[in-house]
Amino acid sequence: MGDAPEATHKFQAEVSQVLHLVIHSLYSHKEIFLRELVSNASDALDKLRFRALTEPGLLEGGPELEIRIVPDEAAGTLTLEDSGVGMTRDELVTHLGTIAHSGSRAFLAMLQQQGKDKDVTLIGQFGVGFYSAYLVADRVEVVSRAAGSEEAWRWESEAKDTFTVVPAERATRGTSVILHLRKEHEEFLTPWRLRELVRRYSDFVSHPIRLRGKDKDGKEEDETINRASALWQRSKSEITAEQYEELYKHLTHDAAAPLAHTHFQIEGNQQFAGLLYLPRAEDRDLFADDRKKGIRLFVKRVFIMEDCEQLLPPWLRFVRGVIDSDDLPLNVSRETLQDSAAVRAIKRQVVKKVLDLLDEVAKERPADYAEFFRAHGATIKSGLATDFEHREKIGALVRFASSHTVDHPDEGGGFTSLEAYVGRMKENQPAIYYVTGESLKAIAGSPHLEALRQRGYEVLYLTDPVDEWAVDGLREFSGKKLVSAMRAELPLEESEDDKQEREKAKGDLGPLLSAMHEILKDHVKEVRVSDRLTDSPACLVGVEAGTNPYLERVLKERGHAVPRQQRILEVNAKHPLLVKMAALHAREAASAEVIDWTETLYDQALLTEGSAIEDPQRFAKRVAELLTLAAAQKA
Repeated sequence: MGDAPEATHKFQAEVSQVLHLVIHSLYSHKEIFLRELVSNASDALDKLRFRALTEPGLLEGGPELEIRIVPDEAAGTLTLEDSGVGMTRDELVTHLGTIAHSGSRAFLAMLQQQGKDKDVTLIGQFGVGFYSAYLVADRVEVVSRAAGSEEAWRWESEAKDTFTVVPAERATRGTSVILHLRKEHEEFLTPWRLRELVRRYSDFVSHPIRLRGKDKDGKEEDETINRASALWQRSKSEITAEQYEELYKHLTHDAAAPLAHTHFQIEGNQQFAGLLYLPRAEDRDLFADDRKKGIRLFVKRVFIMEDCEQLLPPWLRFVRGVIDSDDLPLNVSRETLQDSAAVRAIKRQVVKKVLDLLDEVAKERPADYAEFFRAHGATIKSGLATDFEHREKIGALVRFASSHTVDHPDEGGGFTSLEAYVGRMKENQPAIYYVTGESLKAIAGSPHLEALRQRGYEVLYLTDPVDEWAVDGLREFSGKKLVSAMRAELPLEESEDDKQEREKAKGDLGPLLSAMHEILKDHVKEVRVSDRLTDSPACLVGVEAGTNPYLERVLKERGHAVPRQQRILEVNAKHPLLVKMAALHAREAASAEVIDWTETLYDQALLTEGSAIEDPQRFAKRVAELLTLAAAQKA
């Protein structure tokens, strides 16, 4: 093998911290180490079988694809062996000695936040499930020989500051993980305990898991202790809820149970089986680059690829699971998938099944759906802007906060569906109204809602950056248009008397409006009388096709160039301030007070909508002067 490279290496700092937390914290459910190591072995076998599609020589003359568990009570060791793809020396150093991802510190912070009374099962979710071996072992050895290589290497560590990698001997490809169990965990050397754990956590693994034992004559024999058949190919009646849950955890390394699943077999022009899951929580997989989520694609039970994005639109990227096709070729690649009519047919069925599942959960378990929507709602809503074919069904699934849900927080988990909104609409209400902003608190006090609130109209509160694109994509629901309360044109039911009164106000305030526009001509497109304000003196409204101020701020914060947009300043003709300004302007057209008050109203309108003002010091000085004047008049 030539000169052996330096054998001793220091763990990356983050790995040392992970190991310290795993070893020294009082976590429960230590048996999950077996599930994590079996899952790693299964992945190694899947990767080998996939590589063998283009490199058949990797399998020639090699052992059967299997996982073997070997307890040794005399030595106090438990060994998990696989005949999979194996690892080179560099791969051992990289995979077991570093966490080369920017999210590792966030992961550690989350572990520490969980506290000592929490379960460490979440470590698998972050792609570091190997370290769960140290829940039960004080020393771990890994002997591995990469497929196609003649060299084998031994990695060893007691989970302190260093690990060693030295040349080793191994007759065939694959990996052996040897756990030197701590005395208090020798229960994991007993055959019945190992059988129980494999059947509970790993029965569905599609490779045989064999347990080394002895027959009645004392001779060694291997017993297959899992069914080794793809769960998704079995009949639903054969599968327990626990088995569905464990497959989900195997695929995702999520510690929590899924929200729901759908299991189906499609026959016809395309024959395939599928098992898809909805995760409860937002994906927290920060840095598991070799444990991609999404949908795993199998062809005739042969694993082909992880995270097959061609089977899902981006707005369903939270879905996890398996698709197993009988029709696709075994040598299919990501490039050929993009142009495959068969894949497009599978994708249509997958989308339909997921939409049906979401609809079922939304109707039958509204509280659970509300919690799910908090985690994944922004992703679903993005489909309204990108998927015209399914826009109507997505529209039925999206949820929003509203003026009604704020007043009735126990109803619908803080959300309303558009169907429920339409059902509550006033008799002559012409549209579905919405307002955008960065928080419910900021939106609830918006002056744009005054006329709507006065009429008793419900308003949707949109706080996700994606919402503006979503409602633009949906446009209408149940024949009712979606209209922004912040747009210039706001359709409202108005009496003939109200119309005449507003027209008179336009005439009375005409000279003042012209003067205000001249003062603000670099900032606004127009100054006009408002029909939406009842209490506030002024507000800014967007022109057609313009970007709303909240989205504009989000885009700027993310480094996007947003062209400056002139909006319309609307004023409340009945407000005492505007009445006084009109009278003052009529007496003295060049009044300095009219200029100051106009600029102050504009800055106030900016602040009310959450936008920044150009000159905060000047604004503060004007406000101080106005307060001083008001105080003097009161004295």
